[in-house]
Amino acid sequence: MTSRAQILEAARRLIDRDGWEKLSIRRLAAELGIGTMTLYHHVRDKEDLLLLLITEYADQVPRPDLPGDPRDRIIATAALVHDALAAWPWAAEVLTVDGFVGRLGESVWMVETIVAGAIDHGCTPEQAVHVFRHIWYYTVGEILVRAHSAHQPAEDGRPADQAPLFSGLDRSRMPSLVAIGDQWRTLSAQDTYPQGLRALVDGLLAQLAPETSRKPRSIRS
Repeated sequence: MTSRAQILEAARRLIDRDGWEKLSIRRLAAELGIGTMTLYHHVRDKEDLLLLLITEYADQVPRPDLPGDPRDRIIATAALVHDALAAWPWAAEVLTVDGFVGRLGESVWMVETIVAGAIDHGCTPEQAVHVFRHIWYYTVGEILVRAHSAHQPAEDGRPADQAPLFSGLDRSRMPSLVAIGDQWRTLSAQDTYPQGLRALVDGLLAQLAPETSRKPRSIRS
């Protein structure tokens, strides 16, 4: 008998080794040493398998005590999403597929928390969705860029931190990039997500929440 836990563990091994794009029911069955049709008794297709993997992972993320202030609650929850996905960047890429987030069931509690926080701050429900969307784009984008950059080959066979950057540009036409070229890799490697998140959330709430509704209000009021 093959259990669900064994199936998910084998799927994670394949993803860690070959990437989620190469995951298939046929390859997973071979990894488990069972027939493909036997595996179909447990999962319908690759999308269903990915959904099971991400749901299980999301359910393991602890629910911390969140701040009472709506703005701080949004920031804390977004940081939690970021940290969880940064440890499993392929999941961030899968979740960019349209409609996938809506299939996560109760695992979307972090989405609910961010949307509710925006509403409590004074946003309309429509604005709250926009707040979440912008935060989501920023968060996933940051994770994917870092994950992909970490796998870029070094230029000219040299370590990435020694490879020239912007050195081929005309200084008279692009003086700023040429001047900062030696520092670019060091600066871009710095973790500035928390600062950017705070600035983004503050800007969104200031722009979207009505001027007459700056004080936090309950979604139930």
